[in-house]
Amino acid sequence: MNGGPLPTRLLGRTGERVSALGLGGEGVLRTFARDEQARAVIDAALDEGITYFDCARAYAGSEQYYGATLGARRERIFLCSKAHDRSYAGALEMLDLTLRSMRTDHLDLWQLHDVRTEEDLDLMDGERGTYAAFQRAKQSGKTRFIGVTGHYDPEIMVEAVRRFDFDTVLLPVNPCEAAVDSYASVVIPHALERDMGIIAMKVLGRGLLLGMKEDVPLQALLDYALTAPVSVAIVGCDDAAQVRASADAVRNFNPLTPREQGDLERRLRSESKRTLYYRRPPAPA
Repeated sequence: MNGGPLPTRLLGRTGERVSALGLGGEGVLRTFARDEQARAVIDAALDEGITYFDCARAYAGSEQYYGATLGARRERIFLCSKAHDRSYAGALEMLDLTLRSMRTDHLDLWQLHDVRTEEDLDLMDGERGTYAAFQRAKQSGKTRFIGVTGHYDPEIMVEAVRRFDFDTVLLPVNPCEAAVDSYASVVIPHALERDMGIIAMKVLGRGLLLGMKEDVPLQALLDYALTAPVSVAIVGCDDAAQVRASADAVRNFNPLTPREQGDLERRLRSESKRTLYYRRPPAPA
């Protein structure tokens, strides 16, 4: 650990305190056969005091990397993954595969991955819907908490938050979001009403927000995300140096004033079309 402990925040109604910086499941973790590099990133995150670790069944070899690297250290972290299968049986089968891959008997947080459409919401409903599978997993002890994730359509996420009793929500938070109906303005108020843990993703826009002509530093982007009422901001990393840089930025966090937030949003507005690649395309005029 280079610069002292990382700040922690409460993950909503879970009652758990997690590091304000989480290791995202993308970056080098969303690969196959890069065991040494993935291990270096996970080890660096542990060394820096990160306790929130993100993953997904859909993220290539990420679950296997965690399983091969964590060992006994798994017990001191908050370990998460996601399932994208929308069927009751398929989701539970994915969870069992996840647990085997990650070499653990339970997750701290299991999330329904990338909810996008009304059809997704309909598939979640009912006695044999996806949400029922998540409830069963929680009741059986295979996961302590359940969550929902999405970055495509904020109105769909509002409905997911309203209709189902998830403990957490994972959503995008970055300055380019202000150019459209941002998740922060549309979804977060509903999540706060339900005391959900709120997890920020796309904080760096998969790295696209770094190194642009506007030259916005990592510090500003993490300050922006953590100024929002979120519990943790997750960042995918390609190497240990990126982990350390992100950890240092979070240790040096200074909340932005509304004016500073607005200035950053205006500076990056012209980049929104490129950086909001993950959003639902606008309807034709």
